[in-house]
Amino acid sequence: MGTSDEPMDVLQAIRRGGRVPQHIAIIMDGNGRWAGARGLPRFRGHTAGMRSVREVVEGAIQAGVSYLTLFAFSQENWNRPAPEIGALMRLLDRYVAKERDELVKQGVRVRVFGDLSRMDARRQRTIAAIEDATRAGTGLALQLMISYGARNEIVRAARRLAEKVEQGQLSVGEIDQAAFSAELLTAGIPDPDLLIRTSGEQRISNFLLWQLAYTELYITPVLWPDFDRAQLFAAIDEYQKRERRFGRVTTA
Repeated sequence: MGTSDEPMDVLQAIRRGGRVPQHIAIIMDGNGRWAGARGLPRFRGHTAGMRSVREVVEGAIQAGVSYLTLFAFSQENWNRPAPEIGALMRLLDRYVAKERDELVKQGVRVRVFGDLSRMDARRQRTIAAIEDATRAGTGLALQLMISYGARNEIVRAARRLAEKVEQGQLSVGEIDQAAFSAELLTAGIPDPDLLIRTSGEQRISNFLLWQLAYTELYITPVLWPDFDRAQLFAAIDEYQKRERRFGRVTTA
């Protein structure tokens, strides 16, 4: 570990660097391994990960990031043991109760995307409460992806376009990338500039498959409960050193 001044030094460096990513997406991975390494039940890892959520939200605000998208619970996670799912749902309640006032104070607007029909009525009310409480926020836009799967999102968008064609609202020739993007859950939100995945796993895991087409990837071995704003600043610093070409060739 470095000195307590190091995160602020990196923050000042990335501010001087200028090109801060407008949108950062994070696959928060490693809670179970963090708990297992300490002989703790898996839900303790999820609980410890709440601190990291606060760290990256506050760090993103400090760095001047406009959009932060966190992969909190995938559709595949419904296949996990019922006790773990229950613990994750209760953790959502705890997060909203603990963080809502601070999010409002910081001007953060929270939106939740995913197949929320699979959530019970209590959790749907919890989600509605945090969205309503932060609706007026004009600072960081925080997207929580819960019960989310990118393939299902893409299929949903295709169906919506097909319905519009069937109803005569749209012609086949009018379907292009912009029209497709407008039917995604993230319509109106710019594609991520930077994707961070913790725990060292090198896969996208059915997350924002359409939106990540030209996103810079940053994979760190750090497990999610150990990820803090210093780690976030390090990822942004690395991003600033890269040349984003979007398929183009730069001239020497």
